[in-house]
Amino acid sequence: MPKILDSMREQLLTAARRQIETCGYARTTIRSVAAECGIAVGTVYNYFPSKDMLIATFLSEDWLACIEAIAAHGSDDAKTHLRRIYDALRGFSQRHNALFSDADAEKTYQRAFGTRHRQLRDQLARLILPVCGGDPDGAFRSEFIAESLLTWTMEGKPFEDIYAIVKRLIKEEREEL
Repeated sequence: MPKILDSMREQLLTAARRQIETCGYARTTIRSVAAECGIAVGTVYNYFPSKDMLIATFLSEDWLACIEAIAAHGSDDAKTHLRRIYDALRGFSQRHNALFSDADAEKTYQRAFGTRHRQLRDQLARLILPVCGGDPDGAFRSEFIAESLLTWTMEGKPFEDIYAIVKRLIKEEREEL
């Protein structure tokens, strides 16, 4: 049974992040990550079964930290809450811009994109739901707002532009009550 060390796992994740940023997806390999960490290639496989799982692990960990940070603040007023979500999304997209803008990575992950996008939207919608009220349309509105924030934030749209539209949805929902 191979010896598993948390510090080695973290070193591998750090090396993979750094290589994605500096070398790109295609040139980041299990072999290059192992070399940077000064270990044998086989040792990497004790921690991650593939390059894609190595990358998915650091993306997933960063995303969960992003969601936890948003949830930890609770919901203030709608604008502050949505701004916090926007800022967290913006930070996440900027941290991983090298991967998200890499053509080789896009080709590899194209099939999984739709499923992952829906998962991210649904997680955000749960965080947005409190600002959408308790009416039957609240769940749909929170999904719609989550989709808008996710898409437009990743495209670099300013928060004020997004909120100018979103606040109408929130206002209309309150007027209907």
